[in-house]
Amino acid sequence: MDPDPRQATKRRVSRRDLVVGGAVGAAVGAAAVGTAWAVADEPTAAPAGATEPEEPPPTKRLRFHSTQLTAPEATAWTKEGATPAAGLLFTTPRDPEFHGVVYDDRGQPVWIEPSGTQVLELRVQRYRGRPVLTYWTGQVKEGLGFGKGVLLDEQYQVVAEVWAGNGILADFHEFRITDDGTALFTAYPRLPADLSAVGGPEDGWIHGARVQEVDIASGEVLLDWEGVDHIDLSDSHRPIEDGEGESPERPWDPIHANSVAPDGDHLLVSARHTSTVYRVDRRTGQVTWRLGGANSDFEIPEDATFGWQHDAQRQPDGTITIYDNHSNKMNSDDVSAALRLRVDEAAMTVELVEALRHEDRYGYAMGNAQVLADGHVLVGWGMDPYATEFDADGQVVFELGGLAGGSYRSYRHEWRGRPVTKPDLAVAEGQAHASWNGATEVARWHFLHGGPRGPLRPLTMLDRDGFETSVDLPSESRRVRVEALDSTGRVLGSSRTVAVAT
Repeated sequence: MDPDPRQATKRRVSRRDLVVGGAVGAAVGAAAVGTAWAVADEPTAAPAGATEPEEPPPTKRLRFHSTQLTAPEATAWTKEGATPAAGLLFTTPRDPEFHGVVYDDRGQPVWIEPSGTQVLELRVQRYRGRPVLTYWTGQVKEGLGFGKGVLLDEQYQVVAEVWAGNGILADFHEFRITDDGTALFTAYPRLPADLSAVGGPEDGWIHGARVQEVDIASGEVLLDWEGVDHIDLSDSHRPIEDGEGESPERPWDPIHANSVAPDGDHLLVSARHTSTVYRVDRRTGQVTWRLGGANSDFEIPEDATFGWQHDAQRQPDGTITIYDNHSNKMNSDDVSAALRLRVDEAAMTVELVEALRHEDRYGYAMGNAQVLADGHVLVGWGMDPYATEFDADGQVVFELGGLAGGSYRSYRHEWRGRPVTKPDLAVAEGQAHASWNGATEVARWHFLHGGPRGPLRPLTMLDRDGFETSVDLPSESRRVRVEALDSTGRVLGSSRTVAVAT
């Protein structure tokens, strides 16, 4: 995107403690071992008495007769006797054919993004006291996004669209709605910078590390923070690769802010390429402290170190959760973890409270850790195409696999979808096939059929069987319709009447 003219001044960086891929890289690569709420020596094993989750097959596409929508064929596993947290799974598979998909605990789609646009950061948030389905949409290029945020109501109608201000476009790495009706997101404007102190050109170019807070209703920019003004580029762990930084067409990305979360009158900003979490004063923009990386203000024990992380958040008990990618190498023997840290801001020390790992799950990019209301934690492993749910004791109780290409983040939320569209119905291969994209309250399907004319009569009543439910049609059927019923038998919606070819 075009550089922000307000930031078109040169930035000179010092060479202080400049380490790229050396001692600092080794330090942030140290393992944080542990599981549950106590430190352990090995990654979490599969639950006793349960079958191991199966490795998902190569991506298969679920195709349906009743609609043109498709979704990755996911695998789902639940520990015998365990109860996952309430809700559905919200994912954004990275296969170019797929976009946002909501799954149930059987791995069956419930909602498939219908427009075919690029969707990331799909989750349920609250706006003006009501739940809304939110996502980022736009163009993704070389791991960065240029687009907007979207809010949908329970009928999947647009409530609001949120754009960045001051000449930039919103990136997909964060789209968070606050209790004040504002949205926080990141952006990566291209900025000129003097990179001679870090081995780059004097007339160089970088991606900024912008954070904005925008009032959703008015679009007013309430906060506009540029990380480059507060973070020394020599803190970056990402080397300047051949040709990077030499032109605005190929800027260097030294900071890569990838999550923003409220922390009282501050913000917690995670920067992947410095392996650091920054606490930023929302009023002054000053960095209050740095956690991790080359210039950490905290003493961090080896078991609590992290690197190339995502999704730093302050929890209600004061701890900070982080998804520790652990390294940024595609072919690595490392294991990622969801960390919970107790940060003493007086003594400037850190203690590992929890480290959740499972088998060899490793996402060298993307990923998140969502603490649920019942104490469970859902971990999206990013590039590793799984989402794993741990109970409050740190035991694996559920896993969703087969997320084509991985999912930037994965979430579990309760959600009631009541689409304004009619249920879909098609006749093919001697069967009637019914579905209703996004309708979460359908418990049963009532199929009706009849001759060429006259009223339709009941054919059968079937429990909803995944995204699409099918029934054999008698030879005398010439027309068919279906009604969607909730668990009480109330009709939620009725399809159009479809002719049966003879």
